[in-house]
Amino acid sequence: MSAQRSWSSLALELGRIDAVHGLYYALLHAWIGVFGAGEWSTRAPSAIAVGLLAAGTIVLATRWFDARVGLIAGIVVAVLPRTTSMATEARSYALGAALAVWLTVACTELIRRRVRSPWWWTAYGVGLALSATLFVYLLLLVPVHLAVLAVSRAPRGTWLRWTLGAAVAVVGSWPILAAASAQRRQLHFLAERGYASVDGVVVRQWFESAPIAVVAWTLVVVGAIATVAVRRRGRRLPLGFVPSLAWIVAPTAALLLVDAFVAPTYSPRYLSFAVPAVAMLIAVGVASAITALERIVGRRDQGPADPAGGSRGVGAAASARVLAGVVAGALALSVLAPVYVRQRTEWAKDGGSDLRAVAEYVQQHAQPGDGIVFDRTTKPSRRPRLALHLYPQAFAGLRDVALRTPYEQRSGIWDTTWPVAVVAPDLDEHTVWALELPSGSPDAANAAVPDDVQALEASGYRVVDAHLIHRTVVYRLEKG
Repeated sequence: MSAQRSWSSLALELGRIDAVHGLYYALLHAWIGVFGAGEWSTRAPSAIAVGLLAAGTIVLATRWFDARVGLIAGIVVAVLPRTTSMATEARSYALGAALAVWLTVACTELIRRRVRSPWWWTAYGVGLALSATLFVYLLLLVPVHLAVLAVSRAPRGTWLRWTLGAAVAVVGSWPILAAASAQRRQLHFLAERGYASVDGVVVRQWFESAPIAVVAWTLVVVGAIATVAVRRRGRRLPLGFVPSLAWIVAPTAALLLVDAFVAPTYSPRYLSFAVPAVAMLIAVGVASAITALERIVGRRDQGPADPAGGSRGVGAAASARVLAGVVAGALALSVLAPVYVRQRTEWAKDGGSDLRAVAEYVQQHAQPGDGIVFDRTTKPSRRPRLALHLYPQAFAGLRDVALRTPYEQRSGIWDTTWPVAVVAPDLDEHTVWALELPSGSPDAANAAVPDDVQALEASGYRVVDAHLIHRTVVYRLEKG
């Protein structure tokens, strides 16, 4: 809805609320201007961003670890529940995650190549500032990149140039930080959600279900143990081990601390940009398990060369890799498939949203010239009125009888409406449709009649039909 405002209307909105989403709204506004505002179009940028996220994760993991970990990490990041969820949303999280991984690739390359030009480091800082303008918490990548710098044993000059880039990022982010601070009250709803819990951090933040979380964290622990074991044998830790840990720990800890002691700031989805690190650590665990299996099989099957000139151990190791892949694939499918399917069922969005089905029903049964009213008893983001804005073609020709001020003409993000009891006595439409959220089945004998319906009945209308879609009842009322 915000992306469909005119530029002047969008500026009016951002001056009061949602400034932290302003860049995303602007990008989506331009996208909609070319591809339209349908479901497929508005979600496509997120799907494309997940492709960029997976590619960036492969590149980064290959540089931080090795090619095997890179390939596994690219697969893992694409199937993590947090990724498969944000890939279907018209939100900025997928774009933010893609920017996070590619900015980290850029930072790693600048450090690895000991780039001296201050212009490249300034460009890095500008990129980080723009990313933070898209999603302000991407500034929490600074300690992650600091960890990359520390483990790279970079010379003093590289430290100074990185500091320049970080300073540019902080200064360039100052406008969005100031706007976020001025509009911080819009996050007060988080205080009522109870997100900052063990379940929120350990399960819902990236995995969405306990079985997936158990498997994922087990693999992370396996990878950590294997990596530390390698270090004890005198070999250096992989470049990405400490930065990956910093990536999942530092931003999470920062948001939890601010949430606990300053103001509500934490939501599991705000850490979506850390999925590359999660995927890499899981991939290290998977690669370590495969390597261990290969060694076990190789030692067991070592023997003289076969007639073809090969070794039974080589063939056994290859078979072990295939077996490990089949077992890993079956395990992943068993725990991931239920979540993946649940995310894509008809009522998956927003805890059971049925707006599309409601719009289709109204389009099939309402006639031009009919009136329509919408329930106001729940929070605006779940009100049936949203169907009118998301699927406007379904409501063409109907009169929004309670509308007071359209959202495009306000600095707020929602329409303002009159109570139905105020407008009902003056209605002259023969048929009025009421989209209401019931307390129970509309067919139940003791079901409560919504206030809007009561107001219309008091003004001479009678209910001729009530149809439950999923969580919305569509009432048809006629005069007389």
